[in-house]
Formats: sequence, C-alpha cells, structure tokens
Amino acid sequence: MNEYSNGTSGMGAVMGFMSFIYFLAIIASIAGMWKIFQKAGEEGWKAIIPIYNLIILLKVIGKPWWWLFLFCIPLVNIYAAVMVCYLLARSFGKDAGFAVGIFFLGFIFIPMLGFGSARYIGPGGNAQDLDQRIGSIGLS
Repeated sequence: MNEYSNGTSGMGAVMGFMSFIYFLAIIASIAGMWKIFQKAGEEGWKAIIPIYNLIILLKVIGKPWWWLFLFCIPLVNIYAAVMVCYLLARSFGKDAGFAVGIFFLGFIFIPMLGFGSARYIGPGGNAQDLDQRIGSIGLS
C-alpha cells in the first residue's frame, strides 16, 4: 500500500459527499423557485432560465426589470439582494425574519416558501390584502 493512499481516499469521499449535498441544495432551490413562480401566476419553467428568472422574480415582488442592473454594482448588489429577499417574503405574507432566512439559507427557505402553505398576496405584500387577512382573524 502506498504511504499517500490512506488520507486521500477519505478526503475524496468527503468532497464527493459535500458535492452531492451542494447538488441537492441547488435542485431544492430551483424546485422551490419553480413553485413560487407558479403560486405567483407565472409559469414554473421560467425559474430555470438564468437572468430571465431574476426578471420574473422582480416582477413577482413588484420591482421594475432595470433592478437587474443593481446586481452588477458592488455593494449596491447586497442592498438589492436584501430588498429582493424582504419583498419576496412580504409577497407571501411572511415577516422580516423569514426574509433573513431567505438571504442566508435560501436553499432551505425558498423550498419552504414554494412547497409550504404560504399564498401569494401580491407584489411586496399588498397592504389591502394584508389588512383583510388581519381583520379576518380578529386583530383589527
């Protein structure tokens, strides 16, 4: 047996496992975004086309297409990403905590939003719909 064979096979197994987990996270995010688009009245296949999926996401949250350019400007892109996460959460009646989850753990929170019971209430969380929901549970 070679003196180098013991450590490399273990590292290869770990790297293979991590690659598999990463692959599953990507698939879960794509499937979650597909369902989010469907809930928002868009066709799900739009989630798999790069750039176009961001344009559709901006439409879903009520922002103009030119916000796409904000993602090309250093530091501004962080602000834009945070706002997109926040407005996406609000569009489905979720709070800022859920938006933080989308921002940091999107591979978990995007599928939760897509496959969960959350309903699309409008771009950025339509205030009128939100008022109706609050009134229907007796909090107003």
